[in-house]
Amino acid sequence: MLGNFSYHNPTKLYFGENSIQNLKDELLRYGKNVLFVYGGGSIKKNGIYDDIITILDQCGKNVTEVSGVMPNPTAEKLREGVKTAKEHKTDLILAVGGGSVCDYSKAVSVSVHCDDDPWEKYFARFEEPDCEIVPVGCVLTMAGTGSEMNGGSVITNHEQHLKIGHVFGDEVMPKFSILDPKYTMTLPKYQMCAGIYDIFNHICEQYFSGEDDNTSDYISEGLMRGLIHASRIAVNDPQDYEARSNIMWTATWALNTLISKGKSTDWMVHMLGQAVGAYTDATHGMTLAAVSLPYYRYIMPYGLKKFARFAKEVWCIPADGKTDEQLAAQGLDAMGSWMKEIGLVMNISELGATEDMIEGIADATLILEGGYKLLDRSEIVKILTESMK
Repeated sequence: MLGNFSYHNPTKLYFGENSIQNLKDELLRYGKNVLFVYGGGSIKKNGIYDDIITILDQCGKNVTEVSGVMPNPTAEKLREGVKTAKEHKTDLILAVGGGSVCDYSKAVSVSVHCDDDPWEKYFARFEEPDCEIVPVGCVLTMAGTGSEMNGGSVITNHEQHLKIGHVFGDEVMPKFSILDPKYTMTLPKYQMCAGIYDIFNHICEQYFSGEDDNTSDYISEGLMRGLIHASRIAVNDPQDYEARSNIMWTATWALNTLISKGKSTDWMVHMLGQAVGAYTDATHGMTLAAVSLPYYRYIMPYGLKKFARFAKEVWCIPADGKTDEQLAAQGLDAMGSWMKEIGLVMNISELGATEDMIEGIADATLILEGGYKLLDRSEIVKILTESMK
């Protein structure tokens, strides 16, 4: 049954080759002071940095930079960005990079005019912003998180061994995002594949939840089939523009809040993966890949009909003469084969997790409702132990 909901997404997208040409018009809508946020410096090597600085200069902006945003942005880095934004009276935060840079910029945006410590307010107490929010615009250089069109932000606290996400409301979503698939083509293959699985799992987190057989499920199945097809092309030829553009567009639709409507959603794979990431600092998409199959095999009996449908509709496995149990198991086997085919990490030990971390990772795993089975801590430990193999 499709539940009641409201839907609004305020982010304006510019998609396609040379879409950066739209940045100037967007910049002219905001004040003089721009905080230019980016990661480890790859945008300087591939020329994106120079292109954007030129446009900022043409628009007469006063530019301050926050560089070095890491793949798992930390609470300390967040406080650094807030301090810089305050000092320079930032009117617009321009995030140039992948999902981590976009996530980080949204966290800064709600914290610049906040009197509380941002980690405590937003990521420990999960409070909503009650202050002025600095607008964010994004220029995306990696496809995966969907952060370019949602209110999500994930921050890591190494001291507390926690990696926590907060999904803010419409007012925190980027005001605009620029998506040029060519900007993703200098990405290392490992990161591209991690992003592909992040996309796939975003869809799964919404698909494998209650309120089955609604419009969202049909959209999700189409998105998954298209992503699987494009991923195989991109892994063999990372410079294939059509494949990379389809991956980028699917990433946006996978987590721009559309397919979650009418669904309870799950997100336990993300909770498990983020807890692993808090201990290992491993690449996000790979932490998801490493815990997914043990989790889905564990909950499969509780959502059996949906897992059987997944096998038929996504992996095209014939149902003839098979029980739902057999069909569902074959679907997860097909998923595992595809994951190996595109080069994903299949266990958390490869990511640096050790047996003596399991109890701590379990403690760091937030247990959410919404999936087919509400887990307890002992089940979390069991799934993590299975994820080591």
